[in-house]
Amino acid sequence: MPEPDVKSPHADPLDATFEVSLRPPLFEEFAGQDKTVERLKVMVDAAKTRGDTLQHILLSGPPGLGKTTLAYIIGNAMGAEVRTTSGPMIEKAGDLAGLLTNIERGGVLFIDEIHRLQPAIEEYLYPAMEDFKLDIVIDQGPSARTVRLNLAPFTLVGATTRSGMISDPLRSRFGMNCRLDYYSAEHLASIVSRSAGLLGTDMKPGADLEIARRARGTPRIANNLLRWVRDYALVRADGSITPHIAAEALTMLDIDADGFDEMDKRILEALIGLFDGGPVGVGSLAVAIGEEAGTIEEVHEPYLIMQGYIKRTAQGRVAMPKAYRKIGLEAPAATSTAPQPDLFGK
Repeated sequence: MPEPDVKSPHADPLDATFEVSLRPPLFEEFAGQDKTVERLKVMVDAAKTRGDTLQHILLSGPPGLGKTTLAYIIGNAMGAEVRTTSGPMIEKAGDLAGLLTNIERGGVLFIDEIHRLQPAIEEYLYPAMEDFKLDIVIDQGPSARTVRLNLAPFTLVGATTRSGMISDPLRSRFGMNCRLDYYSAEHLASIVSRSAGLLGTDMKPGADLEIARRARGTPRIANNLLRWVRDYALVRADGSITPHIAAEALTMLDIDADGFDEMDKRILEALIGLFDGGPVGVGSLAVAIGEEAGTIEEVHEPYLIMQGYIKRTAQGRVAMPKAYRKIGLEAPAATSTAPQPDLFGK
């Protein structure tokens, strides 16, 4: 089935190919993460010069920063096929064997969320990564026997949003560990501009930066915001995206100039208004705003901490002076560090 024309401004905004269609295929088109890209280019060029297989690579960092995109760029640079799976999908040794035995020499196996691999699967993966051999146990009890499968040399590219959950034996088997960081507004603006061009959207100067400043340093969010702004411009304007139209569209989503959404503001307001700026445990904070503690920790807190609005202490979360200014209050001269009772945990 042919893919839809992503360059049409009338393409379905919920099309699942949207994000994939905007992925840069080459290192030269990948904006940001300069140090990581340079290291990977050196590795790829060296492997191609030697005529050898690229060593295994671990990509870590928050969601949406380009780990999957880099895996495909690595495959393109090596002229190799990329097979994709995720840690939770590999439930038994047979699943892993099916993946590895179908990879040709020099091929790339990309495992997303590799920290979620079962410990037993990791044990099977170790000899495959080191010696390109796979030992499979057949049957059980007295009739159990081991069958060794020889694999074609391959490259494993693992991606994780929680590098601390990867076991040391698995981590040590990767030849390169690359950490991806949040993007600057300038790099995001170039990504938005490129995506707008691929989508055939008329973007006026400055509109790309207006979207980029509200994307929380994440290309995936920037592209999603671009999709919304494009639709808004089609309905409420002449289809052209100006800085003013972009600001209006994102304001409708309750996303302000700092990239804050409604829940971010509620967190700060509860932390300051209900808990006197903290410290307060995330459980109590979650109950106060009606949100799951895990969502606060994994979705909202990283950005608030990175931007200096709150800090995480042993006693709980504490509002910084910047948080007071954000909600229109004057920061107190000194913030109490006495812990407050938290029946729900820190």
